Amino acid sequence: MPVEFLSDGEAAAYGRFSGAPSQAELERFFYLEDADRALIAERRGTHARLGFALQLTTARYVGRFLTDPLDVPEEVLVYLGEQLGIEDVSQISQYTERRSTPFEHQEAIRKAYALKEFSQAEADFIVWASAGVEHRRRQEDGLYDGVTRLRTNKVLLPGVTTLARLVARRPRRRLHAADR
Repeated sequence: MPVEFLSDGEAAAYGRFSGAPSQAELERFFYLEDADRALIAERRGTHARLGFALQLTTARYVGRFLTDPLDVPEEVLVYLGEQLGIEDVSQISQYTERRSTPFEHQEAIRKAYALKEFSQAEADFIVWASAGVEHRRRQEDGLYDGVTRLRTNKVLLPGVTTLARLVARRPRRRLHAADR
């Protein structure tokens, strides 16, 4: 289903990096707290620690895990590398050599931070979206409100088409006069 109410640029930017984060965004979303560092320290190898940190902070910033966990701006890698004492961030290229490592890290991040898959929250989201659809002037507002709601509830974002379809859905009209 096309995402007709979003521009091509908005749809393309959803759930991924659209340029380098600002310094304020780096400090807010990519700063590694003590709990983050403790989880990262459990990983073996510089590339695994940097990759884990990258996936953790990407989920925090973007709201989902990327298909290619290395598809991030250089500024993010450098910022994380500085915090972890890694001077040569090019080691990140080794992170996906073992195909299962990024998936194992995603599962560890989900568990440690109580992140839910969208499928676990979809029914509640549909109720929420249906209830608010009459009150929103623009579908874009519904999409952005939906993203905020999901992120607040620690739900990883679904694909843009899925979310747009649910936000654009109109409540069903009652068919029988007795139901009115």
